[in-house]
Amino acid sequence: MGTVTFDSATRTYPGLEHPALDHLDLEILDGEFLVLVGPSGCGKSTTLRMLAGLEPVDEGSILIGERDVTTVPTKDRDIAMVFQSYALYPHMTVAENIGFHLKVKRVPKRERAERVREAAKILDLEDLLGRKPAKLSGGQRQRVAMGRAIVRQPEVFLMDEPLSNLDAKLRVQTRTQIAALQRRLAVTTVYVTHDQVEAMTMGDRVAVLDRGVLQQCASPRELFTSPVNLFVAGFIGSPAMNLLAAKVGDDGATHASLTVPLTPEQRAALTSEAITVGVRPEDWRVSSEGGLDVTVAVVEELGSESFLYCTEDAPGQGEALPVAQVVARAEGLSVNRPGDWISLVPRHDRLHLFDTATGLRI
Repeated sequence: MGTVTFDSATRTYPGLEHPALDHLDLEILDGEFLVLVGPSGCGKSTTLRMLAGLEPVDEGSILIGERDVTTVPTKDRDIAMVFQSYALYPHMTVAENIGFHLKVKRVPKRERAERVREAAKILDLEDLLGRKPAKLSGGQRQRVAMGRAIVRQPEVFLMDEPLSNLDAKLRVQTRTQIAALQRRLAVTTVYVTHDQVEAMTMGDRVAVLDRGVLQQCASPRELFTSPVNLFVAGFIGSPAMNLLAAKVGDDGATHASLTVPLTPEQRAALTSEAITVGVRPEDWRVSSEGGLDVTVAVVEELGSESFLYCTEDAPGQGEALPVAQVVARAEGLSVNRPGDWISLVPRHDRLHLFDTATGLRI
């Protein structure tokens, strides 16, 4: 079984006050594609390195299948890793690079050649087996690095930002290939990225980390529709969710000219009168009145859709509230232009409400 279990796994680097990874509890299913995502310094690469045995576990344990590998050397963990850098031997051909580990393990030559051919066929590298890395494109080199991992037939694949060295177009193409390949091989895969678009399009589940703490682990759809706290809400989605500071009154939560009704259950869940209203850009309707009054500052035309970057016109009611930039998605070739005054009306069935004091969803 290629399951992976982190049981309160903790790593604190010498000289640092706070752990790089703080009591991580996470179970990765057999054959699952799990993506670790978060900002720089959140602990995602540390998590991967601990699983690989490249970083010690200060507290807790890590299991692969039923085997506790917390103190097992890297070479005995039955994992294969694909790095950000391709790490190919420049003097070796593609075939020699892919089969190098098998050669070190003294796999018979005939079996080694067959496994290399199988991996090359899967990755569409059959015509390149005689070339050396200098004669390959970036995408081809990354596929060779993946082939080197595939021939090992490990229990777990570990991928540390393997697409970050590729240009934007090739990155989109290669991430599709990796996701399709993983589903074909059905090998448990842990993938690290800082790009939330990559995470949302590739993973069966996505684990969001911040400052060494797991914030939420769920399917991409659940992360998008039901973020558990303000950090996840603001991190997942492109452009990001609009987070508007509001005050609770008799009519509901009020931010400038926008008032959102609250249910008795939502009021009871609050710990203070401060609430944050979350609205995704696609959940605004552009109107002439009845919503949040804003002025269009920038129109970003993308052909099939447009994004309106707006500034608020009206101050908050009562105590002054911070003025936020508001982003709304409109139809392609929008009629709105910079300087236009508009009103943004939210879809009330898709609002996200958070307790500002705790940051938690209500």
